[in-house]
Amino acid sequence: MVTEIQNETISISQEAAQVVKNIIADRKLEGYALRVFVSGGGCCGAQFGMALDNNTNEMDSVIEMNGIKLVVDKMSLEHLHGSSIEFIHDPEKGDGFVVNNPNKQSCDCDEGGSTCGGSCSCNN
Repeated sequence: MVTEIQNETISISQEAAQVVKNIIADRKLEGYALRVFVSGGGCCGAQFGMALDNNTNEMDSVIEMNGIKLVVDKMSLEHLHGSSIEFIHDPEKGDGFVVNNPNKQSCDCDEGGSTCGGSCSCNN
């Protein structure tokens, strides 16, 4: 059974939601949602991925916000609690989505960079 979440365990900004709506419209993917999921991890916390998806299963939660649906599986939802999805305009990296996760662990860095084998970046 798909669970519809009413509280804001994860949010998406209006700008990010509009970008998703535009992509769905441009690609003629009516009925699709934005799936957010854990795509990896390291010593500094989980990394997240996103994809447009029109399939949900009984382990998914569906969150409707700012005119779109977010679909998150149970395991990923635990890592995403309190997170927000934004769309950023970065002159160096380009435009794109970012997940701001308050649960992200801080990274221990030494003078040479990351002490966790390089799986996270440290700005010294």
